[in-house]
Amino acid sequence: MSVTFYSKMPPSGADAQATVKWWLGEVLEGREDPEGFFAVCVSILGQVETRSQFLSLIEPLSTGDRLLHASLTSIYQEYFTKTEDDELELALALSLLDMKGQRGSVQLNSILKPEGSNCTNQTGSWNRESPPQTAREMEFQISTYPNKQTLGTGQTVCVSEQEGDVDQSQKPKRSKNRRQRRKCTGQHLVGLPRSPSAPPPVLLWFRRDLRLCDNPALVASLEVGAPVIPVFIWSPKEEEGTGITVAMGGACKYWLHQALLCFCSSLEHIGSRLVVLKANGEMTSTESSLKALKELIKETGARTVLANALYEPWLKERDDLVVSALQKQGVECRMFHSYCLRDPYSVTTEGVGLRGIGSVSHFMSCCRQNPGTAVGVPLDPPVSLPTPAHWPKGLCLDELGLARMPRRKDGTTVDWAANIRKTWDFSEGGAQARLEAFLHDGETPIVQLVILTDLAMNNTIYLFLFLGVYRYEKESGRADAPNTSCLSPYLHFGQLSPRWLMWDAKGARCRPLKFQRKLAWRDLAYWQLTLFPDLPWESIRPPYKALRWSSDRGHLKAWQRGRTGYPLVDAAMKQLWQTGWMNNYMRHVVASFLIAYLYLPWQEGYRWFQDTLVDADVAIDAMMWQNGGMCGLDHWNFVMHPVDAAMTCDPYGTYVRKWCPELAELPDELIHKPWKCPASMLRRAGVVFGQSYPERIITDLEERRNQSLQDVALVRREFEQYVDKRSGCDLVPLPPRLVSEALGLSHKDGAVVTQGKQFLLPVITRMEFKHQHEDPDADATSNPYNAVLKGYVSRKRDETIAFLNKRDFTASVMHEAVQRKERLNSDYRRMEGLPPSPSPRGRARRTPTAEDRFSIVPGGAVTSLK
Repeated sequence: MSVTFYSKMPPSGADAQATVKWWLGEVLEGREDPEGFFAVCVSILGQVETRSQFLSLIEPLSTGDRLLHASLTSIYQEYFTKTEDDELELALALSLLDMKGQRGSVQLNSILKPEGSNCTNQTGSWNRESPPQTAREMEFQISTYPNKQTLGTGQTVCVSEQEGDVDQSQKPKRSKNRRQRRKCTGQHLVGLPRSPSAPPPVLLWFRRDLRLCDNPALVASLEVGAPVIPVFIWSPKEEEGTGITVAMGGACKYWLHQALLCFCSSLEHIGSRLVVLKANGEMTSTESSLKALKELIKETGARTVLANALYEPWLKERDDLVVSALQKQGVECRMFHSYCLRDPYSVTTEGVGLRGIGSVSHFMSCCRQNPGTAVGVPLDPPVSLPTPAHWPKGLCLDELGLARMPRRKDGTTVDWAANIRKTWDFSEGGAQARLEAFLHDGETPIVQLVILTDLAMNNTIYLFLFLGVYRYEKESGRADAPNTSCLSPYLHFGQLSPRWLMWDAKGARCRPLKFQRKLAWRDLAYWQLTLFPDLPWESIRPPYKALRWSSDRGHLKAWQRGRTGYPLVDAAMKQLWQTGWMNNYMRHVVASFLIAYLYLPWQEGYRWFQDTLVDADVAIDAMMWQNGGMCGLDHWNFVMHPVDAAMTCDPYGTYVRKWCPELAELPDELIHKPWKCPASMLRRAGVVFGQSYPERIITDLEERRNQSLQDVALVRREFEQYVDKRSGCDLVPLPPRLVSEALGLSHKDGAVVTQGKQFLLPVITRMEFKHQHEDPDADATSNPYNAVLKGYVSRKRDETIAFLNKRDFTASVMHEAVQRKERLNSDYRRMEGLPPSPSPRGRARRTPTAEDRFSIVPGGAVTSLK
């Protein structure tokens, strides 16, 4: 007889109790299951010591991990309440090993197999499989234990026959009751405790909710009281949908790869792991994830599938199909709301109407009028997850190909994501740290206002506006300073929930509405996508589909690569390419340049953003590019000038110098228009057009802007049926859902208008388009509603200038009063024959740094200002 152990052993020299505690640590870390741990205890301590000491050894778990403590207690009680039949069977089975003329072998199937064995190691856990057996061994086991089909987890003793046959007459006779109990039991371990009857595991389907904090589906999986199997299924066809959405571009795929790596690590810390699967690409777009889930359910025996809902119409259709198909098979499948603050399918216009639809103000009014389900309080992360006895097989994350880099002809790799890795922390902890830094910014209050004073209690309540939020409110358009939160990619991939963000902002006493309204903009975008599922590729306003767009691919490529010859545009596009991000103001700048000045269709900009932004969001990008392309529900009432807009976002050229270092030596006043620099200045700065910096791809900005307005006026005249004659607003066909709400059918058994006459609704239209419609030949400069922004001075600088002017005015008035008093005193002394008064120590002089060069302050009061 030979005994073989396949297991990772504790440190040598440890006593029995220390060895047991080491194995208990393996259980807590998820590398051992409770049944196997109990089996090891019996083999190390013996039955007598295990009976007396086991409960005291696991006592600390009663407060740290109640589920594990209950499981181990159940195994202990079951093992030490065995019947006499169990003892007799064990004795007879072991006696077979001592029979004369027979060579048996006892194989102990280890929990953890050594390297090279048939065991798949994936993040945080191990699959447990029995060693291969010969046909004769299997035959002997079946003949001896006919009800034992597969071995449970933990250490298993298998008695194998290698020579000769065993006399079947020696097989012990079992009572009828014993055979019936055997028939009802599942897997049973010979000589060791059998697995207790545990509930089937729960499949926790992760999508864009890669977080532990405030995850409703995760918390609901714990409430089931069963083992939890986290799973991620990659299905690119389903993500893309039926149209051209570019839902997962290169930058988004790379972020997803890194986020999954970080999330796997987070699950390991709580004793679990993530099973990664890839949907079969040969299946149709509505069946691949469903097939993967069905196979996983078959493999694990799960009877519950939980996930957080997604709101893209094609993904919701997929999820509805999955829920319906699984419920028909008797599998419970539930979706939880967490991706937006408001479920976009629950937002209705009842009580508000359709006037102003498309604006965030109208959307917020709809939410206030029809509040729906309360947002609720954020959920805390779990400290541990119950693990299954058997982990299903998954893929290595690299097999998904999310972070695959292109290769050159010489075989070298093009690592285009190097700067993205340096710029971002892809983990959930990185999201929390960035939020904390933005809201509190070193806990340095810069504005402290007393808003309430209780004299009786002698208490004072203060309102603090922390630096990060204050900068966002005042200077979010500045590109030369980090005045924005940079939280958008974490919100997109669900590493930060909008509810957590909202509550943290409230906890930090964040009051600026501009920051809070951004979450409403996000929900508005998803609401529009549910109303217009073809939003990413089809213009909402019918007339604008006929606009004469340019097909110059050279202009498009120059815009994409940051080679337009306009420094502000080039700097923004280079930042996008290198870091996968730019702030909202710069997105407006580059979009206006592409549409209003290059005549390129908005779909080109949308697709490029989807491919290069790490926060690329189908709903948000589609809504904003449609609005910028003059065909969305809400017209932008502004067009960013590629040069003059720098007065607002980069007044000193810091941003351009960072991303276009070839222009760094140019002076501030000319860095955004280097073509106006003298030749000598360009030589000193080392700028050579066409070599170190590109020539401008267009030079006649005003003429191209006029042409753009005339094209809009032309299509509006051609499609006058889509122009309201009374107001001059564009008319948009209403989707059936809005028609049903307007007719009062939305809450009548889900009734929705699907047929009949087309309903047209006047929507927000840019004022300059209305004026151009009345006077098609007018140019942009003569249009009183010209939307081109020439750049404006920020509010902070306005306040500074107002303060300086007020100070200088006050100083001038004071100086005049002093001079009048000195003249009166001089006249009085002359009339009285008194000697002149002595001269003052300081003489009045001009303030060299004052904005008003004629302002004068008294002597000795000059202050140097910057």
